[in-house]
Amino acid sequence: MKVRCEIPVELIALELYELEVTPPREDFALEVKRAMQAVRSGEVGPIDRARELYRRFGTDPTRMRPSSEALLRRMKKGEPLPRINSLVDVANTLSVQLQVPVGLYDLDKVKGEELVVRLGKKGEGYDGIGKERVNIEGRICVADGDGPCGNPSADSARTMITTSTERAGWIYFLPIGDDEIDRTAELIAVFGRGLVRMLPT
Repeated sequence: MKVRCEIPVELIALELYELEVTPPREDFALEVKRAMQAVRSGEVGPIDRARELYRRFGTDPTRMRPSSEALLRRMKKGEPLPRINSLVDVANTLSVQLQVPVGLYDLDKVKGEELVVRLGKKGEGYDGIGKERVNIEGRICVADGDGPCGNPSADSARTMITTSTERAGWIYFLPIGDDEIDRTAELIAVFGRGLVRMLPT
């Protein structure tokens, strides 16, 4: 699997393989608690980076929020972090703490041999996870051979992660450091039972 960028963005792409995705795990509660403590203490990454990414490509981040900020706002209101499955839960906790949007894609549902990060074309969109149609015209998106399947606000139902997922693409839509990459790989190994390799972009 390859990730190709058609727009000037700095992202981190990972391929996850030999995964064992499970329903939400009780032993992940400590990571959820850490995320909540980071939110309460304000020890999360700056929200300005994701907002600037949106503005750079003409999207108002106060109307269509990056997923990382949407999670942060939810938790600041005292609402719990959504628990979906063992891999998505890892993505959500890291996203909220780093304030970097994360895209996750089941690679066995992806059409073709690459994911392309580009701007959405006129009329493009997809069925979101638990949502109606997501319009991505003119917005940053991730596409495969069948068209768009995600963006930094919401991924598609077509390529979503389930407990049947064995291979996944993981995209951080902003650059992160080596320590954060190592932490990501560690949590994926523990809670997704999977291996991680970097993908060139």
